[in-house]
Amino acid sequence: MSTRRHFLTTTAAGLALPTVFQRMSRAANEATGKDSILVVVQLSGGNDGLNTVVPYNEAAYTKARPTLKIASQSVLKLEQGLGLAPTLKGFSTLWEAGQLAVVQGVGYAQPNRSHFESMDIWHKATTAASEKYGWLGRCAPELGGAGDAVLHIGDGEPPLAVYGATGYAPSMRSIQDFQLKTGSGADGDRRRAAVEQLSEKSNGGDDLLSFVQSSAKQSFASAARIREVAAEYKAAIDYPQTPLAQRLKLIAQLIDAKLPQRVYYVSHDGFDTHAAQQLSHGQLLKTLGDALEAFHSDLKSHGHGERVVGFVFSEFGRRVAENGSQGTDHGTAAPVFLTGAAVQGGLHGKHPSFEDLDQGDLKFHTDFRSVYASLLQDWLGVVPGHVLQGNHPTLALWK
Repeated sequence: MSTRRHFLTTTAAGLALPTVFQRMSRAANEATGKDSILVVVQLSGGNDGLNTVVPYNEAAYTKARPTLKIASQSVLKLEQGLGLAPTLKGFSTLWEAGQLAVVQGVGYAQPNRSHFESMDIWHKATTAASEKYGWLGRCAPELGGAGDAVLHIGDGEPPLAVYGATGYAPSMRSIQDFQLKTGSGADGDRRRAAVEQLSEKSNGGDDLLSFVQSSAKQSFASAARIREVAAEYKAAIDYPQTPLAQRLKLIAQLIDAKLPQRVYYVSHDGFDTHAAQQLSHGQLLKTLGDALEAFHSDLKSHGHGERVVGFVFSEFGRRVAENGSQGTDHGTAAPVFLTGAAVQGGLHGKHPSFEDLDQGDLKFHTDFRSVYASLLQDWLGVVPGHVLQGNHPTLALWK
């Protein structure tokens, strides 16, 4: 027989709303004293760094890529004989504004060329098989808690990077996820009516009932406020109609709605370019650059430009030489990117040498955990040693 206490307990669990609703009144900077926001963009599949930041003056590059080389007259010039792929006009705009940092030669010792294992290493920030949790999952308690610090935007399961001791960070696809989940049909209508009625009644001195009512009221109010802000939100520009750009637009809406999240995580897939790379890779880069340019322009217009930094990475680069299918195979070192008004724009570190390869791959010189340490310490305000194993020097990535 269903008891009143059982009903209250299961109803509280059945609200099925993100915990952020019960924490909206808490300041986003409670844990670290900062309100900076990090947006991680994962390029899944292994981005070809050589055709992203192109060493167009290098004879070894043009010789190794007879069909895939990008000619000097086509690249978007940077400096030091390097240029961006011609479709990365969005990144070029950020570069000209001093809002693109290119960290070259990033990787790790004894690189793994398996997609799954290498991505796990980047996600966990260690090669140790015993580590179960992701670097952002371990970071979340330093920022206020797994459910209130990190949010994954996209379909499917959240990445290992956001998995911590208390579970995965929440995941959402659209603003419609901020609503009461009661099911559909007549049963769903009855559940909604019951919870709405429960949230409005006085508690009568019952501690459990008081808790449920308070949670329900906060949930309703916060969910309604988020949907209201999102409905009123006017983007400063038209975002591209691509999944990545629309996810970044959603993040901009959530930031403007004053959610407490300090980290947002999105993925951009399709970078495993073993065959016919030229067309597909160019389009993937166009999608990336255009989306991030729109995102930062929109943030600036809403007064958040100085608060938000993007971090773009992939699990590995590609081999120097193209293969027989006009594509590239799994490699090692590659550039990563930071975007936003707070970053020290420009090139960071030297391009890896073509005269000193490792089995046909570029050698890394900057451990990716030094990039993480810089993001943790200098941007999020978290002591790197609380999240990362070992001592990783930070980089001068900030203005």
